[in-house]
Amino acid sequence: MSLQRPAVLTDDFMRGLVARVPSTSGGTWKLTEVYTGEHLVDLPQSTPADIERAFATAREAQRAWAATPLRRRLAVFKRAHEIFVANALTTADLIQAESGKNRRMAVEESCDPPMVMSHYLKRAPRLLAPKRHGGPVPVVSHSTEIRQPKGVVGIIAPWNFPFATGISDAIPALMAGNAVVLKPDNKTALSPLHGIAMLEQAGLPEGLFQVVCGEGPDVGPTLIDNASYVMFTGSTATGRTIGERAGRNLIGACLELGGKNPQIVLDDVDAEEWVSSTLFGVFGNTGQICMHIERIYLPDSRYDELKQKFVRAAAALDVRAAYDFGPEVGSLVSVDQMHRVLSHVEDAVAKGATVLTGGRPRPDLGPAFFEPTVLEGVTTDMLCGVTETFGPVVALHRYRSVDEAVELANDTDYGLNASVWGSDLERAQAVAARIESGNVNVNDALATAYASKSTPSGGVKQSGVGARHGDQGLLKYTDVQNLAVLKKQVLGPRPGQDYDAYVKQMLSGLRMMRRTRLR
Repeated sequence: MSLQRPAVLTDDFMRGLVARVPSTSGGTWKLTEVYTGEHLVDLPQSTPADIERAFATAREAQRAWAATPLRRRLAVFKRAHEIFVANALTTADLIQAESGKNRRMAVEESCDPPMVMSHYLKRAPRLLAPKRHGGPVPVVSHSTEIRQPKGVVGIIAPWNFPFATGISDAIPALMAGNAVVLKPDNKTALSPLHGIAMLEQAGLPEGLFQVVCGEGPDVGPTLIDNASYVMFTGSTATGRTIGERAGRNLIGACLELGGKNPQIVLDDVDAEEWVSSTLFGVFGNTGQICMHIERIYLPDSRYDELKQKFVRAAAALDVRAAYDFGPEVGSLVSVDQMHRVLSHVEDAVAKGATVLTGGRPRPDLGPAFFEPTVLEGVTTDMLCGVTETFGPVVALHRYRSVDEAVELANDTDYGLNASVWGSDLERAQAVAARIESGNVNVNDALATAYASKSTPSGGVKQSGVGARHGDQGLLKYTDVQNLAVLKKQVLGPRPGQDYDAYVKQMLSGLRMMRRTRLR
């Protein structure tokens, strides 16, 4: 198909980005424009030796960075914030070219790192400052909690939000005094490479933020074996493998994994508001958002009304390839992903589900396009009934009571995100509190939870371990040193004091400290 690529995406510009990737083998990956399938640039592939050298370079840079006063480290990110905002449209061009998402979503993704920077610029000084605590004996002892960087953090970023996860997850790690070695997905390496270039423009020392590229099985083991901590976003199956290897190495890991995210619509919902927001919650980023909604539970009393309105709106979505803000839905990331989505729909139909709208690839729009799809009659013996489809597909279900809806929503191995809709906020929040999920949105599908940078965001059950955002999102990249000081030797019996008297004194002291709340 004919599509005018943005002028900024010149061959020289893209070759300059991939030149940052260490590679001595000569192997390359052909990176293509998703909308058209046309070749963009050859991406070097890193060998295990390349990865080890990247870690060695990062460790050397990290020692100097960790010794840099925090205010000077944070000054880099104050400058970076403005650079990222000023270059948001160029970043969006790269994101669109490599991932196929529509421009509205690409610009939103470009804004995530500045939001993370802004939050931690406020919180980091307090979180990283030494904190003095009382010791075991008042007055003569104290203890200080000192936050030390872990060293070199390995980040494995997915293709669905390469810029947000590749850069945003690195920001708190860098602020805390760590270096970073990032492995983006081969399909979407350009935008994070661009992000690193902007960080270095803001003053981040060269060598501190490294990128290695390659297929997961080729790159992952060496990356994990050299890392001080691992941050991974991706599938539950891969997360288990990474977690097991990190555990053998006795290093920490934060894993945001898959989901089969439910939405419960209560009978007092405002239909127009619900439809408008849920279209994004289901079809945003062409359904390739870790937190997007794949199961919707509608009250029996309003099922036909709500179904009709949602299906009509889904069928009317503007789906096409464009580097402007017109399309509401873009392409899937690859032809392989399109075939995965198609296989889920075909399996559901073969087992009795009904397609209410969509259900077909759209090769006339581009090689990886798929129609926004709404299914009815999906059961747990179907792939899309229990497995994350990760595409523009949602199943509608009926419920008779709120208790039944909550039970159905919780009937999954996953627990990443959920949504509850209703006009009575107190009632909706009470329902939300019953859902087994790390994130629950009331009267929104996903954005409110994810964009609340002050609050940790992670999964429960098979959806992950740990969290990004909030204080936890920075502190996880640090080790705690407990520096304890005893000013006078008072622990143990005094000279000439027998142990019975010492024990009575100690027990009396414990009672006194509890009564006076000294300890």
